[in-house]
Amino acid sequence: MSPQSPGTDPLAPLADLPGVAEAVETARAAVDALHRHRVMRRRRTEVAAEAALRGARASAALAGADWGLEEVRRRTDFGTDAQARTVGAALRATAEAAHLRDIWKTSPLRVLARLHLVAEGGVPAGAGTGAEVAGAAPGAVDAGEGVGTASDGGIGVERIGRPRLPGESVTDGGRDAGDLPLPDATETAARLAALRDLITGGSSAPVLVQAAVVHGELSALRPFGSRNGIVARAACRIVLTGGGLDPGAVAPAEVGFAEQGPDAHHAALAEYASGTADGVARWIIHCGRAVELGARESVAVCEALQRGAA
Repeated sequence: MSPQSPGTDPLAPLADLPGVAEAVETARAAVDALHRHRVMRRRRTEVAAEAALRGARASAALAGADWGLEEVRRRTDFGTDAQARTVGAALRATAEAAHLRDIWKTSPLRVLARLHLVAEGGVPAGAGTGAEVAGAAPGAVDAGEGVGTASDGGIGVERIGRPRLPGESVTDGGRDAGDLPLPDATETAARLAALRDLITGGSSAPVLVQAAVVHGELSALRPFGSRNGIVARAACRIVLTGGGLDPGAVAPAEVGFAEQGPDAHHAALAEYASGTADGVARWIIHCGRAVELGARESVAVCEALQRGAA
């Protein structure tokens, strides 16, 4: 991503790329259909809580900890091993995303630092608010429980909550970003600054386009030493919900990304990283499909609630 020129909106032209308008409309229609479900009129809070839990589970799966939903729901300890810490990181980041919408457009880098801090267990999710992902055990948000070492996907405490410096590596491996080359710290810092300016400057582009660019850029850059995919998906959640495409946070795009599979996710991300118009369009379409599948997941939750099965 290049620095933004004053008075320009570099995201606006992306809405006109082949297939993007259709992806935007399909995602919007899926979320609107979910909101029209009769269960949503009286049990919206339950659906949102279940969507958050399923979204966190899916985000952890993409990061290499593919646990069953009921396993995530019943666990009370998320600090015992590498996979448990990954699940705990996803739960904490998903919970925290709900509390960061209001400052995203003015302080996006601060939000990203906070998400990484929370994901790595440096502070409780929603500290001072008592917030948790509904359905997750309290242990999922205990301070310190997610901190690990390089051998299990964590990093030293001195690197938590700040972008990597020259010479510092990332521990994510290929779990989230596939075989994408890692930009050096200098390029990463410049592109993070450009992303910040893009967000604070505002855009007329559809929310799906904005969310896709934020997700794609963070996934390609991997600015932190760890948990980059989890942070990127939490940031995507903030844009989708705070931007108004999914204001009730009931259509977990993370579920849609996981349902399309890691191979498809890596391929679409590589298309974005190519920087070509067609590649970026394919990534946005991939993100739109994720929103659509997330909405479909919550429709199934509504149907289960209606039957008394959930």
